[in-house]
Amino acid sequence: MPHAGKGMVVGLFGGSFNPPHAGHGLVAEIALRRLRLDRLWWIVTPGNPLKNSHELAPLAERIRLSEAIASDPRIEVTAFEASHHVRYTADTLALVKARNPGVHFVWIMGADNLREFHRWQNWREIVLTFPIAVIDRPGSTLSFLSSVVAKTFDYARVDEGDAPILARMRAPAWTFIHGPRSSLSSTELRNGRAGA
Repeated sequence: MPHAGKGMVVGLFGGSFNPPHAGHGLVAEIALRRLRLDRLWWIVTPGNPLKNSHELAPLAERIRLSEAIASDPRIEVTAFEASHHVRYTADTLALVKARNPGVHFVWIMGADNLREFHRWQNWREIVLTFPIAVIDRPGSTLSFLSSVVAKTFDYARVDEGDAPILARMRAPAWTFIHGPRSSLSSTELRNGRAGA
């Protein structure tokens, strides 16, 4: 697990990154700027319980490709979940919280994940652990409003203008961040038909 000093603001950006692409880099860049992060941990997961593991490239390859995209020195590519044998996001966040007292964390996710978020193991626990920044993705700008998590935690939605202080808020707190969007998709790249 990367190091973070007390008082730092750290974004947690996790995913399969199978493969990582410029769209992921754009989400990381927007998060760094809009959330005013000191660091961003780009967490390459060993596997996603909701996705087909047979299509998963080796972890070392996904780490290497992620490092090539994550050029900002504030970004730290890590795969600490593998060494801690953690499989679910809720467990990852609990581990991060226990190991880093005094650090302000914010979970970062693309808006395309919000639709299925309620299918994640212990999804309510995730929302209650750290504030969440949902970054706009093509085709997800309006659909996020109908997601189960957005409806369930509507009372905890924070104005986008308050994104710079989101990480210092007590969970549950989440915001939707609009900005430039990339149509690139890992699924389409794996299938040889990259988005335009």
